[in-house]
Amino acid sequence: LLLGVLGAPALGDPGPLEDVVIDRYYIPKICLREAQMGDFIRYHYNGTFKDGKKFDSSYDRGATVAGVVGVGRLITGMDRGLQGMCVNERRHLIVPPHLGYGSIGVAGLIPPDATLYFDVVMLDIWNKNDKLQITTLSKPERCNRTVENSDFVRYHYNGTLLDGTPFDSSYSKGSTYDTYVGTGWLIKGMDQGLLGMCAGEKRSIIIPPFLAYGEKGYGTVIPPQASLVFSVLLVDFHNPKDGVFLEHLEVPESCKRRAVTGDFVRYHYNGTLMDGTLFDSSYSRNQTYNTYIGKGYIIPGMDQGLQGVCVGEQRRVVIPPHLAYGENGAGDKIPGSAVLIFDVHVIDFHNPADPVEIETVFRPEGCNVTTRHRDFVRYHYNCSLLDGTRLFSSHDYEKPQEVTLGANKVIEGLNSGLLDMCAGERRVLIVPPHLGHGESGARGVPGSAVLRFEVELISMEEGVPEGYLFIWHEDPPANLYEQMDLNKDGEIPADEFSTFIKSQVAEGKGRLMPSSDPEKVIADMFRNQDRNQDGKITPEELKLKSDEDQEKIHEEL
Repeated sequence: LLLGVLGAPALGDPGPLEDVVIDRYYIPKICLREAQMGDFIRYHYNGTFKDGKKFDSSYDRGATVAGVVGVGRLITGMDRGLQGMCVNERRHLIVPPHLGYGSIGVAGLIPPDATLYFDVVMLDIWNKNDKLQITTLSKPERCNRTVENSDFVRYHYNGTLLDGTPFDSSYSKGSTYDTYVGTGWLIKGMDQGLLGMCAGEKRSIIIPPFLAYGEKGYGTVIPPQASLVFSVLLVDFHNPKDGVFLEHLEVPESCKRRAVTGDFVRYHYNGTLMDGTLFDSSYSRNQTYNTYIGKGYIIPGMDQGLQGVCVGEQRRVVIPPHLAYGENGAGDKIPGSAVLIFDVHVIDFHNPADPVEIETVFRPEGCNVTTRHRDFVRYHYNCSLLDGTRLFSSHDYEKPQEVTLGANKVIEGLNSGLLDMCAGERRVLIVPPHLGHGESGARGVPGSAVLRFEVELISMEEGVPEGYLFIWHEDPPANLYEQMDLNKDGEIPADEFSTFIKSQVAEGKGRLMPSSDPEKVIADMFRNQDRNQDGKITPEELKLKSDEDQEKIHEEL
């Protein structure tokens, strides 16, 4: 059978020819290789006589011609005319009879002594000694790991024949091609061509037919004996045996404690695919992600990746798909079998069993008197989150903060941290959320936030038991009403009551509930004793609180 090129009008009659006449009427700008003797080639052709009549065409048969050049398998003129051609080069060839079919011709097709005219386009050139041709087009600066056999890869590609004819593209399908490397799931050339790639790397891979689809080709898109050119972008890869990979980007110098299973962690994160595509970010929501670790509330890889973090640490967590969202992915942003990268900033963490952490910064010498439950204290404080975010400060106001300890006027953790302090003592308190503002937080305080207080006790006053406004240091007077009735008129108005109580305090016989407004405390005491609210206390109305409490016990009995 004839082997040749594309049809064209016959060239002018050159007269008797001794050799093939070659007209290289189109030569591509880039010619990486020329056909040499012994090369396998694939080409299209049209064959005509001098008068333009066509006697043969590969186009008409709908298939390219493939064969070996320069070894006598073609007519001599074609063997000579094809040598030195580049891929995509076009030639006109004039083959004289003695280099074609001579004086015999081909019965019914080519008459004796016929000069043959061929129009040829070269589509492919390869040799059995060829190797895979790999060209790195771009490569990330950071490449901690490269593809090895048995790795699972996700990549995009454009596939063309050597002449540039496209035959397939993952981009047109809208999804990566996902497969194992080195396990026979790919053609041999692609199996080899992906080895050593970094995530994000781009390569051009030229695969000779014997490492591709060989003599059979593939369907209607890849002819037999076709070299293939793949432009590949490696999106990500992993190995089924991979665990979580950790990269410590920034670890605080002081790390007194590391997170363990059961701790509740608040952290910010950016989540990306290996090619840098952002799929989620807590920063975009302006809210930390809050969760327990090691209890299955988050993907296994993150459960593992947050173990051992410090407050303030920045850590990169690389999670293989079998420890993330697996083959199915998640939503429309995380593809199946995707490796996930989380850049995490740990804001704080705590355990539900944590007490208040107390660090004494300064304690005065000779500290014999310390704060107790129900004492009235004045203190300064600075309150912040563990990442240093300032929340509140008593220094923003004219006076120190005042509170009666145990009166439920401050959060439980701060109340505990103010106990057993001396005047002048300074402390740092770390208050877990269950002793602070809980899961809901408060104005300016995020939910589940661990709080840091710097406190300084300014002064303290001894308190009174809960429910009391005044207590006696010794037994009260036996004739209390008579002593309180200063003008002996049988009734005690507010001014007499106030004068008497103040005198008892001044003489050291009793004390008021500590307060910044003692007059109000006395007024409350008078109001409690003036049962009918007529502005005076009668003997029947005046009762000690201890007596009232005893009466209540009898009533209950």
